[in-house]
Amino acid sequence: MAIRSVVAALTSVLGIGWMVRAARGVPSALGAPISAIAPYAAGATTYRDRRFHNSEPSSQIVAGSAGSLALSLLTRRTVGRPRGTIPVRTPRVPRSAADLALTWYGHATTLIEVDGYRILTDPVWSERVSPSPLIGPARMHRVPQPLSDLPVLDAVIISHDHYDHLDRDTVCELVARQRAPLLVPIGIGAHLRRWGVPQDRIIELDWGGSVSLSDLGLTSSNRDLAITCTEARHFSGRGLQRNTTLWASWSIVGPTHRVYFGGDTGYTKAFADVGAALGPFDLTLLPIGAYDERWPDVHMNPEEAVRAHADLCVGDSGHGLLAPIHWATFNLAFHRWSEPVERMTTAARAVGTTVAVPMPGQRVDVMAAPADQAWWESVD
Repeated sequence: MAIRSVVAALTSVLGIGWMVRAARGVPSALGAPISAIAPYAAGATTYRDRRFHNSEPSSQIVAGSAGSLALSLLTRRTVGRPRGTIPVRTPRVPRSAADLALTWYGHATTLIEVDGYRILTDPVWSERVSPSPLIGPARMHRVPQPLSDLPVLDAVIISHDHYDHLDRDTVCELVARQRAPLLVPIGIGAHLRRWGVPQDRIIELDWGGSVSLSDLGLTSSNRDLAITCTEARHFSGRGLQRNTTLWASWSIVGPTHRVYFGGDTGYTKAFADVGAALGPFDLTLLPIGAYDERWPDVHMNPEEAVRAHADLCVGDSGHGLLAPIHWATFNLAFHRWSEPVERMTTAARAVGTTVAVPMPGQRVDVMAAPADQAWWESVD
């Protein structure tokens, strides 16, 4: 009866038409059910009891924090919005991919250029990160460039299935416009198949699994590229069921340069392991936002991101370039909009880590020693 009363009240206030529009496409956006995922997940490194697990003890929410979280939702929902307008640049895409460059589209969406190849990460072009077109966190800045203006991609990599990293509409349009394969952690292929992505475009990998572009028949050049699914400390889920698909970070290693894409993760000893096995990395893309003391295991804070960069560069804080991701685009936590980048740059300066903080749409040529521009100071 209580649910019926709530539905009746919402219908009265919002109207049936609005509720129908809000629910449009939701069943499809939720992705595949566990029955479709489980056959592909069986036998994976950390899969047991029909769920994936972190290798280190981890909690999504600290025990006993539900009350304070509810209070924050009521009183601090708008803290993460900037006071001013977030500047956006229209990307300038060169004819040929560079040896090492990045274009940040916002949040975790980045176009990486490495040794002449282009890799797109966690592509999200939708207005909201939600199964509904009308409900859920909305963009705080416009998309820098239409999907139709992207250059030819060599691969698309996805870190996990949360809505701010795996967007159905973006995936479907990318598959229609591009020929690049989608590299995903185990289980996410079931979502993609439900959305009509051809099986031969899907590469599912467990932690430690690796493919090269030559393995996929995508290059005849002697400048090959190896892409490895690496461990992250996070969780997954697009509905009520959690951890039915794997989450990951990614290593991209070419003949000359090495790039690490962190996706979304808490701090983990796996950074040092990956650095020792596949590093040192010349460029790290690490999440710095959406942290909170109530979920420290599954989201890094800015100081931990600087520490992770050093781990990935085999203990050398000054090696390579750190570019922050997972901030500025969606309001997903309770810190100020610019706090993540302020804390990160302070921590990086203290240990001699070189950082580049592009504004949305800005391209950074890593080989050109990018200047430090504190563009965010005029926004917040």
